[in-house]
Amino acid sequence: ACSEFSQRSCEECLKNVSCLWCYTNNTCIDYPVRSILPLSSLCSLSNARWGVCWINFEALIIAIAVVAGLILVSIAVCCCYCCYCRGRSRSRPDEEEERLARKREERRLQSLQRKHERKLKHDEIRKKYGLLQDSDNPYSRFENE
Repeated sequence: ACSEFSQRSCEECLKNVSCLWCYTNNTCIDYPVRSILPLSSLCSLSNARWGVCWINFEALIIAIAVVAGLILVSIAVCCCYCCYCRGRSRSRPDEEEERLARKREERRLQSLQRKHERKLKHDEIRKKYGLLQDSDNPYSRFENE
C-alpha cells in the first residue's frame, strides 16, 4: 500500500505507479483513479507529485496540454498544407492544358491560313495558264485528240 511510504522520500513513494506524493504533509497516498485529477482536499495540484518528483502535477498537466495542443496544431497545419498543395496541383494541369490547347488552336489556324494562301496562289497560276475549268478566261488548254 502507498501509505507505507509516508514520511519517507518522494522517490520511494513514486516507484509504485499507483501512488501520489503530497509535499504539503509528506504523505504517500493512493492515486484517486476514479477522478482523473486528484481532489484539492487530498492535496493541492502545486504540491502533488506523480510519476516524477521534480515536476508538480499542475506543471505536468500544463506540459501535457501544451504538447497535445502542439501535436493537434501541427496535424491541422499539415492537413491544410496538403489540401492546399493538392488543390494547387489540380489547378495547375488545367491551366497547363488550357495553354497547350490555345497554342494548338493557334497553330491549326495558322496552318489553315497558309493552306488557303497556297490554294489562292495555285488557283491564280492555274487561271493564268488556263487550267481552271470554270474560269472566264477565253483561252483554254489545247488538247490533242
